[in-house]
Amino acid sequence: MASATYDPELPMVHRKDVTEREIDSAGEPLINGDRSCESYSVRAAILPFLFPALGGALYGYDIGATSGATISVESSTLSGTTWYNLSSLEIGLVVSGSLYGALIGSVLAFAIADFLGRRRELILSSVLYFVGALLTALAPDFPVMMVGRFVYGIGIGLAMHAAPMYIAETAPSHIRGVLISLKEFFIVVGMLFGYIAGSLFVDLVAGWRYMYATSAPVSLIMGIGIWWLPPSPRWLLLCAIQGKRNMLDAKEFAVCCLCRLRGQAIDSSASEQVDSILDELSYADQEKQVTISEIFKGKCLKALIIGAGLVFFQQVTGQPSVLYYAATILQTAGFSAASDATRVSVLLGLLKLVMTGIAVLVVDRVGRRPLLIGGVSGIVISLFLLSSYYTLLKDSPFVAVIALLLYVGCYQLSFGPIGWLMISEVFPLRLRGRGLSIAVLVNFASNALVTFAFSPLEALVGTGILFAGFGVIAVASLLFIFFVVPETKGLTLEEIEAKIL
Repeated sequence: MASATYDPELPMVHRKDVTEREIDSAGEPLINGDRSCESYSVRAAILPFLFPALGGALYGYDIGATSGATISVESSTLSGTTWYNLSSLEIGLVVSGSLYGALIGSVLAFAIADFLGRRRELILSSVLYFVGALLTALAPDFPVMMVGRFVYGIGIGLAMHAAPMYIAETAPSHIRGVLISLKEFFIVVGMLFGYIAGSLFVDLVAGWRYMYATSAPVSLIMGIGIWWLPPSPRWLLLCAIQGKRNMLDAKEFAVCCLCRLRGQAIDSSASEQVDSILDELSYADQEKQVTISEIFKGKCLKALIIGAGLVFFQQVTGQPSVLYYAATILQTAGFSAASDATRVSVLLGLLKLVMTGIAVLVVDRVGRRPLLIGGVSGIVISLFLLSSYYTLLKDSPFVAVIALLLYVGCYQLSFGPIGWLMISEVFPLRLRGRGLSIAVLVNFASNALVTFAFSPLEALVGTGILFAGFGVIAVASLLFIFFVVPETKGLTLEEIEAKIL
């Protein structure tokens, strides 16, 4: 069994440079304690990532499948219903129904996350995924279909809140970036499978039912897998510090959970790591109960600015709008595949998959800030190129194609995976559940804002000016990243709280 263990005599160890671990306060147990290494079995560490990441895959699948389902459900010959003649508003509700549900799920997570814990919140999200998928697929009429879309969306909101938290709190610090970024990879994989399902089922009678039903067995696998996983040891210890659990029982349970999460490689040091985490939580004054006003003060306010700012810029730099024009741009350039929207989606999905894979491979070696700065710089260039195409260079479609591919690639290197990674890392443990729920709410709300404001703004100022506006916002996001967003590569969650916030 592959493992990574600490040995000062061996060169292949996870040790930080001494200068990285220096801080002004010599009294902090976090820094003075030997946390330079976390032993873990690779196989044991990856399994706790896999099942939560299915929540991201189901989110991506819904995006991909819905693009084909809307074609199927309003077809007079292929819908298989008597209510196929849907208005543009009703089609819009089919597309955005899960987004509305995700917004509600994010608000719900604020209230229940710390009570349920990360694992039970993920189990609840898998149940909502399953029920929502079946309600949508078996809907006898449009209102029931919308209820299913809404329920599925609540599952999205809870899963996108709990999955990065669970992965961040259970993953070894040296591969935490890789595993959380892999969740974005799973979103893209899910999206790609959704596009493929749409392409396969779109020509079948009632094909939209098959598209939505396909997610039901996956959500069942997700629920069973997460039920098998242990709770987050950090959450257990936080509950004990806050008086919600017996301390001795919580410590013993946390040791057992950590052994399951890290495998045999940690057996001898699990108790020491739990004691170390407990000391750090006690030092950080985590025993106080969270108040709503506290979320907007001190460390949590700084974390909120970093996390919510990143996911806000992730959406308002025009990602939904650029993809909206993808088929048109490729058609103009003469690509035959662009005549079929589903093929365009699959091609872009493959590009997103490749670029996300690159980000996953390098995030824990290169760091978060270099990927963000480099990727967003490319986004700025691509948006101004798109603006130039629609205003000055209409006879040069290759400019638009280059801009489109550059945008998609740079987004998947930066905002795509790193946004979700950072919001799972920066919040203090005691405030992580509620703080991250606000960040997820900002993400879905800004997505809705861009989606619904795009058409009126395009009609008002024109496509070229609109993309230039997105470019200016992208420049602002680059300044935000450069001056506000910290580097968290290689630090434990407790070190991030002590040294950065």
